[in-house]
Amino acid sequence: MTTRRGLIGLAIVSILVIGIVFLGSVPQATAETLSFKTFNHMTKMEAVPIPDVEGHVVGVIVREGVTVFENGELAWHKVTQNFDMIKGAGTVDSYFVCTFLDGSTFMVHTKGAVQATPQGASSAKTAGDIIGGTGRFQGIKGTMTVSAKMLPPVKGELGPKTLAEHSLVYTLPGK
Repeated sequence: MTTRRGLIGLAIVSILVIGIVFLGSVPQATAETLSFKTFNHMTKMEAVPIPDVEGHVVGVIVREGVTVFENGELAWHKVTQNFDMIKGAGTVDSYFVCTFLDGSTFMVHTKGAVQATPQGASSAKTAGDIIGGTGRFQGIKGTMTVSAKMLPPVKGELGPKTLAEHSLVYTLPGK
């Protein structure tokens, strides 16, 4: 019985040592943070009024614009948003695709809320997950948060232009 307990104890210790050595030899992905700013305008909008309360609309918006990264790199982005708002405040569900000069992309799905002010300006906060990437972002995983301010539209514009700050926390697979 004592011999059996000793063998079981030795087996457990051996498994732990092998596990520690194995885990210590596997390179761990380190999350990186990439901060950037975007400026965009509406290129398409379809809104449908909902007659339950005054000012209720649902619809789809497409926004396009420039992305400026903290390291000076530039990219183009396109955002497709579904919205449900009452008098300028409500929810938004967005797909953000960022395309770099080398053709690499990353894509993020975010959800959040839009707040309206009496002056007509509004702001939004969204957060979500990276859903894919190509080129140098192949295999990317992570999350993104966004804080945006909308500039009131001028005559002839489909809707407000948006200035936003983004934080992408991501990992890439090891090479």
